[in-house]
Amino acid sequence: MYVFILSSINNADQEYVGSTKNLRHRIKKHNRGEQAHTAKFRPWKIKVALWFDQQEKAIGFEKYLKSGSGRAFRSKHF
Repeated sequence: MYVFILSSINNADQEYVGSTKNLRHRIKKHNRGEQAHTAKFRPWKIKVALWFDQQEKAIGFEKYLKSGSGRAFRSKHF
């Protein structure tokens, strides 16, 4: 399972963190406007994508990246 960070091409300060088993399909959905949360900031590009063999670890890392300390980690490392 992938954990990914998308960056808005037109609004550099806008990012989206998510997870999926099919990264290509998911980015296409975001760029077509099919995801309400990201539709107004499209188009999107992949900033970071990490593969996890275990779904539980992927979901845990996604939740961490969305937390306060995870946002600080993202700004420092990505």
